[in-house]
Amino acid sequence: MITITPAIGIDESEIEERFVRASGPGGQHVNKVASAVQLRFDVRHSPSLAAAVRARLERLAGRRLTLEGVLVITAQRHRTQEANRRDALERLVDLVRRAAEPPVPRKPTKPTRASRRRRLESKTRRGALKRLRGGARAEE
Repeated sequence: MITITPAIGIDESEIEERFVRASGPGGQHVNKVASAVQLRFDVRHSPSLAAAVRARLERLAGRRLTLEGVLVITAQRHRTQEANRRDALERLVDLVRRAAEPPVPRKPTKPTRASRRRRLESKTRRGALKRLRGGARAEE
């Protein structure tokens, strides 16, 4: 069990890891080892997540989410498979933790009197500047 928050934990059986070859330089050893990790987590069908957390996670995932609702995290920063596994898992935990925080509701506010006055003054100045640009046209 991977603990995200005190209330949320993901079972390790819900996470699938696939090892692929990393891109970039690596010398003679590069074509022999699959050190990059592709971590897959099915967001839509996970019993560990509440509906609100699931919706926020799908929004946060962006392009990393497939059409089927599977979150794909690729880690290839490090040279070893183990370090990349840790990195991918940390990134998944961070993403779910951010999705678990409910957004702070916005409190509607009115603009202050001074800010309204400044806005109108700048509009007046801009209009006056534009009026100066016109100039008198020469008769043709």
